[in-house]
Amino acid sequence: MYVPKHFEASEAVGREIMQAHGWSLLVSTGEDGAPFCTHLAMVWQDDGTPHGSLIGHLARANPHWKLFANAAPSMALFWGPHAYVSPTWYAPGPKVPTWNYVTVHAYGRPQPIEDTDDVLKVLADLAQIYEGPENGGGGWKLDALPPGNAAAQTKGIVAFRMTLDRVEAKTKLSQNRDLEDRTRVIAKLEASESDDAQATAKWMKRVLPKA
Repeated sequence: MYVPKHFEASEAVGREIMQAHGWSLLVSTGEDGAPFCTHLAMVWQDDGTPHGSLIGHLARANPHWKLFANAAPSMALFWGPHAYVSPTWYAPGPKVPTWNYVTVHAYGRPQPIEDTDDVLKVLADLAQIYEGPENGGGGWKLDALPPGNAAAQTKGIVAFRMTLDRVEAKTKLSQNRDLEDRTRVIAKLEASESDDAQATAKWMKRVLPKA
């Protein structure tokens, strides 16, 4: 990923983005050399390796998982808040539109998980993360299904773990503009009715120069 120096973000920030915005795009190198892509939810986990790992699952009918058996090089793309920035928001002068955003590219080689108990653990972890406290302190759990039902349903999916080799994070948030322009953009985004715009403004505040 092209990351100009003023838009660089730490791997810790990348982990934060992955944990907060788990809907992602998994891209693997196909047998013909062309990319194969699947949209899916993934969860970053600290497994003791240098960069952690991602877990997820996809439909067994999706041929993407067959690339995992050959340890296909893969990239998981995560995107957080993003918003259009109009040049009319800046101080007067010859300026052009742009787009502010935060994103992460995480690289590794997915490995399928075969053991049914391990697959159920992945599903339980995903449910725990995405049900969240807003759904009654944990919400739906696998044991809400009839006995044996969850294990039977694992036959229709392929769970996987992708140990990460590298994580790139980018926060493109007007750091290349002067403080006046940045504060003007923040004010406009905060006044927007868009949740993404308001969240982008919060990120912009995080990277403002310290007083």
